This record gives sequence, structure tokens and C-alpha cells, in this order.
Amino acid sequence: MSQVQILPLRFFFTNTMVVIYTRENCQYCSKLKIILDSFSVKYIQNKLDIDFDRQGFYTEFGQDATFPQVVIDGIIMGGCNDTIEYLTSIGCLQEEKDMECTL
Repeated sequence: MSQVQILPLRFFFTNTMVVIYTRENCQYCSKLKIILDSFSVKYIQNKLDIDFDRQGFYTEFGQDATFPQVVIDGIIMGGCNDTIEYLTSIGCLQEEKDMECTL
């Protein structure tokens, strides 16, 4: 597995509000937090059954939504892979294949 390079565009996140909706024992949630931490991205983590309930989650993100869900500046990015795809598209990640949220 090749190493993912973090490019200077990580500074894009300096004034960006990132919110992650997570649940306990979610490997995708953990992986996404590791990726964001590698950018030194400050984010707000909302946890299921502490900060929101399942019904509120489905109301906000749809009945088919999975964990995690990421919102950047009020725009729903989607799940782990959707967020990685976005980060790749803006040049923050060079090798999307190495960062896929797969188990």
C-alpha cells in the first residue's frame, strides 16, 4: 500500500466547519476520524444516543443513510467514501484507493 500524501490544500479546512455524525463501534467512523486528524482538521463529533437519536439521524440524512455522515459548511458530504472522494477531488488526497473505507 502506497503512502497517501497530504498536500498544502489541507489549509482549506482552516475556516471550515466540519461535523461528523458517528456511532459506537463503527470502523468507518474511526477511519474517517483518523483521516481528518491527519489533516489536523478540527471537527465536531456528534454521537448517536448522546447528541442525537436514530430517528433524527434518518430525518436529517435519509432512511438509507449509514454511519458516519459528514457535513462540511452545512453541505452534506455523505459517508466515509463520499468524503474521501471529495477530499481527493479538491486535491487534498492524491491516492483515493488507499483511503477507501473498506473493512
